[in-house]
Amino acid sequence: MFAAICLNEQNEPYYINLKLDPEEGAFLRTQYKDIIPGYYCNKVHWNSVNPDGEVPDDLLKDLLDKSYQLVFGGLSKKLQFTPTPVFIML
Repeated sequence: MFAAICLNEQNEPYYINLKLDPEEGAFLRTQYKDIIPGYYCNKVHWNSVNPDGEVPDDLLKDLLDKSYQLVFGGLSKKLQFTPTPVFIML
């Protein structure tokens, strides 16, 4: 999992949890009030981003890509090259 979407009571996204380098995550939390320590996650590596907040869309896309690369890079080579199903929990 490289991203998780937290939904509000109206079933709308209010946070996207992303894995980031701990130093980058800590820095971004000082720059944007809409980036906080990971909601329901390890707060060192995971950060929650309000997608409707002040974080620019280009930065959010960059953070999504970085999160994917960190998680994918942590998989074994066997898992990296094994086709796996995509699970979406609603």
